Amino acid sequence: MNTSAGTTARLLGAGLRALLVLTALCGVLYPLAVTGIAQAALPGKANGSEVTVDGEVVGSHLIGRRYDLPPKDGQETPEPDLTWFQPRPSNGRGTNSVNTQYTLILSGATNRSGDNEELIDWVSDAKAAVVADNSVPGHPVDPADVPPDAVTSSASGLDPDISPEYAALQVRRVAERNDLPAHRVADLVRDHTEGRILGFVGEPRVNVLALNTALKELAERTSAH
Repeated sequence: MNTSAGTTARLLGAGLRALLVLTALCGVLYPLAVTGIAQAALPGKANGSEVTVDGEVVGSHLIGRRYDLPPKDGQETPEPDLTWFQPRPSNGRGTNSVNTQYTLILSGATNRSGDNEELIDWVSDAKAAVVADNSVPGHPVDPADVPPDAVTSSASGLDPDISPEYAALQVRRVAERNDLPAHRVADLVRDHTEGRILGFVGEPRVNVLALNTALKELAERTSAH
């Protein structure tokens, strides 16, 4: 009995020591080392690829955000602020009613099939809204010119980019709302269009936050003259 108790005690002691050592190595030293290397080598990416304007963080280059007007009383879905370039729809996003400072609690796809009636209604309504919002006097938008990313959300619902086609479709509306020449706004879209990664991966894209940040700067410079 004494031998058995002593063996058990030694095993428990060895297990406890292993637990403490591995906790220190894997739970403290390794995370600190990785964090230190990341902060030294890639501080911007390590901190979430934050975008800062006038010393204030306005978002992340990696996460999409909406540009909406303040909701009216009793309004569940706020209207888009058409002063800005609009991102993709975000039907996959969840909401957080507990901490209203951070309304986003999850992301995901709608998980509806192509023949789902609700999805078809969403796409049809979104296309009608894109046509109505972006048609300006003398330049109506042809529904056939509305690209897929203008009416469908990404798999995560958090895509920060839109296609160059969708950005170009919004140029005249954005220019009119900001009292800017359309060609100046078109130049912004061209300057912020990123090509395929390594020349063949993915599709050309425009980061909406970066584009709207440049738009704000252009509008402020123009109004100051």
